[in-house]
Amino acid sequence: MPYTLLDSAAASGLFVGRVWNPALQGPCVVVLRDGELIDITSRETPTLSSLLETPDPAAFARAARGPVVCRLKDIDDAGIGAPDVSRVHLLAPADLQAIKACGVTFAQSMIERVIEEKAAGNPERAATIRERVSNLIGGSLDNLKAGSPEAAEVKQALIDEGMWSQYLEVGIGPDAEVFTKSPVLSAVGWGADVGLHPVSTWNNPEPEVVLAVNSRGEIKGATLGNDVNLRDVEGRSALLLGKAKDNNASCSIGPFIRLLDSSFGLDDVRRAELDLSVTGKDGFALKGKSSMSKISRDPTELVRQTSGTHHQYPDGFMLFLGTLFAPTQDRDMPNQGFTHKVGDVVEISSEKLGALVNTVRLSTECPPWTFGISALMASLAQRNLL
Repeated sequence: MPYTLLDSAAASGLFVGRVWNPALQGPCVVVLRDGELIDITSRETPTLSSLLETPDPAAFARAARGPVVCRLKDIDDAGIGAPDVSRVHLLAPADLQAIKACGVTFAQSMIERVIEEKAAGNPERAATIRERVSNLIGGSLDNLKAGSPEAAEVKQALIDEGMWSQYLEVGIGPDAEVFTKSPVLSAVGWGADVGLHPVSTWNNPEPEVVLAVNSRGEIKGATLGNDVNLRDVEGRSALLLGKAKDNNASCSIGPFIRLLDSSFGLDDVRRAELDLSVTGKDGFALKGKSSMSKISRDPTELVRQTSGTHHQYPDGFMLFLGTLFAPTQDRDMPNQGFTHKVGDVVEISSEKLGALVNTVRLSTECPPWTFGISALMASLAQRNLL
């Protein structure tokens, strides 16, 4: 089945990213122009993170010149699957940036985190707890803003019913949850396999908008991400967040960063609608959505809570903004909810950002992560880019 990287609504945007160039056996920084991916790697911008550090990344990318690596259609036609180092393929549009993520940023999905915790990772218990919570708070989460008096009332109502959870504090309290999703250079891109830790039996994709932020805390662009999540592992204990979130190929970003310019701004991020589809080899199909308009904290607030005088990122950072999506649709057995199966194809799309497509595998069966910071530095040095 063919998957489209960018639809007609996104094609007019200014997109930058990274590709693996087999002729160089290394990554290149590229800009999409007239359907072609142009290599704009240079001594001035040897990495994508350095491009975002320029005074005006959009103007720089628009004016940059270089050789054509391939056509976008060539990557589309190659299809999805484990990347082949002998062929051009997309990499995650992040290199030296830290990869950070915000959790529980939608009040509605916060309830699913509370349910996971109360169910101790057991999907059968989750259905009963979900019904109880729904009866308790009804529609009081609609348009709820974290840290507001109304949020404090909802939090107290749940506590009074014995439903206290640490997720309530980060979901609707004054402080956001911000964690490191995965190490520098470990994210995979469009078409790659994404990994589930083999101990997990209850897990799901998390479709999210990801901001590209430079070292000065300036938002320079946005893309899509899949914050692959192990619900049973995190549900057993929030202290297992690292095991639930950071595994081989468990972070996917792409297909490109759309740079902020006159055609695409932060209000477009705030209004973004994300569509999710999961298609299984067993014929199962799941559809979902995440609407950024329902986020409980503004994206700029999440950036401020991540970076400032309290914490610096000299190479910038990629920031997952969280998701509204928390699947409850049963896949196999009643009250068992949704969980992935090996071979599932996950597509996350948004009108102005394109589509991110990956195939689900076990993390132990995905290609091992071998190209790290030292390999990148060696590659750039060999090309006289450092």
